[in-house]
Amino acid sequence: MELKGSRVIAAPRAAVWLALNDPDVLGACIPGCQELTGSPEEGFTATVVQKVGPVKATFKGEVTLEDVVEGESYRIVGEGKGGAAGFAKGAAAVKLTALSETETQLDYDVEAKVGGKLAQLGSRIIDGFAKQMADKFFGNFQKVVEGGDKDEAGPEDMLEAPAEEKRGWLKKLIG
Repeated sequence: MELKGSRVIAAPRAAVWLALNDPDVLGACIPGCQELTGSPEEGFTATVVQKVGPVKATFKGEVTLEDVVEGESYRIVGEGKGGAAGFAKGAAAVKLTALSETETQLDYDVEAKVGGKLAQLGSRIIDGFAKQMADKFFGNFQKVVEGGDKDEAGPEDMLEAPAEEKRGWLKKLIG
């Protein structure tokens, strides 16, 4: 299964990049995510609960970042196992393009494979579910990066702030 898409995010490219590499932001944006730990350098470990058609499973998986071009692009590679429900593995190429000082285009190209009971559901159900998950993730991500009151710090302020303040800004958005 392959899926391509694009979103225009009202934030500078550097702020979008920081959010794409923050486990707190990613965990808040992944539908069904129970836990996400790790770092961009060492990889992430996640626990996600999802229902695909009649199959509900808890997936535990690992994700690593490859081909990283700092501030611009990377390839996310991961695999999750859901016990008797089966497995999912895949990769996504993510690229950021600055459209202006305050807008960034995020392009993604996803390839995924499933096995076990999930594969028995048929490609139409799996493809529809994958598109729905990607739309939810990138929609949530866009809301987190663009969100916040006008009186609060925004993505631009995040660029100059120390790491502790960056996390505080992101927690305000997702809290």
